[in-house]
Amino acid sequence: MSGCCNDSCAVEQLQQRQRGTLRAVLWINLLMFFVIATAALFAHSSALLSDSLDNLGDALTYILSLYAVSRGAVVKAKVALFKGVVILIGACAVAGHVIYKLIFPVMPVVELMSLFSLLGLLANGVCLYLLWRHRHEDVNMSSVWECSRNDIMSNIAVLLTSAAVWLTASGWPDIIIASLLVILLMRSAMRVIRSATQELKAQQ
Repeated sequence: MSGCCNDSCAVEQLQQRQRGTLRAVLWINLLMFFVIATAALFAHSSALLSDSLDNLGDALTYILSLYAVSRGAVVKAKVALFKGVVILIGACAVAGHVIYKLIFPVMPVVELMSLFSLLGLLANGVCLYLLWRHRHEDVNMSSVWECSRNDIMSNIAVLLTSAAVWLTASGWPDIIIASLLVILLMRSAMRVIRSATQELKAQQ
């Protein structure tokens, strides 16, 4: 009897820790979306826009992840599947912006790109640190960690892009890096979707 009670308490404590972490990273990502999206518009940067959309997608999926924390494996897998679709939609949005810039080229503002990508890197570094201990707990938290890792890679890519734009005095590095980020996001989306689909099949 006490063993069952202990197991129940352990699960509840784990869920409480997960909720606390998800709430923290949710607010960080919501704030960073508004800040970086505004900066991307002023900087005319597709790569920076990709960063902001990552933050928005993460914020939406964290809300769903909070809902899924105390639910069963099927619900968690369905939420993870939705996260994969959100990542895929974000990739398509960035691809659309890249195509627009190919038709209507605009030189990115390097100073804004550098400043806000560095700010985003710091914020997402905090999120990744908070999520690290949860990355293998279940499919829900694993997919959350995957989203956060994508953000770090996007931030680093934007920093490299701003340096390349400055060195070449051209907008092409922004377009090229943004295109590579589209590929990265699509691959990540496929991993999350595949993992969630396998989990759903296993629960049938």
